[in-house]
Amino acid sequence: MLSRDDILKADDLQTRDIDVPEWGGTVRVRALSGKERDAYEASCMIERPAVGADGKRIRGQLEMHRSLLNIRAKLVVRAVIGEDGQRLFRDNDAAALGEKSGAVLDKLFDVAAELSGLTAEDVEELANFSGDGQSEDSTSF
Repeated sequence: MLSRDDILKADDLQTRDIDVPEWGGTVRVRALSGKERDAYEASCMIERPAVGADGKRIRGQLEMHRSLLNIRAKLVVRAVIGEDGQRLFRDNDAAALGEKSGAVLDKLFDVAAELSGLTAEDVEELANFSGDGQSEDSTSF
């Protein structure tokens, strides 16, 4: 039986080196920790003013809605690490990284999602969430 210390000491964040010829080299992708995955999922949500059935804003009330804006780069900035095991990017680098090749970001996103246990169903659930239970724009992953 594993002890608390055994579990906390376990090095369970897998990495994978991915050849990215478009960028001239190899990129190391690491699985997100639980805390990092939660932060990633939270970064894909935005608050908007609540709207009533009549289409008018409800004063003082907010609802959570998903934001697919730059969803791939937001994950990649959290998962790409250097040889020292430290992140290469800060969260606010996602906007700049989002200007890079969509094909490359897609490849790195897929690896980061796989290593982090982020399934297609998880991404779909995140994409289909809105504060009122209604689905907004959808996308395929």
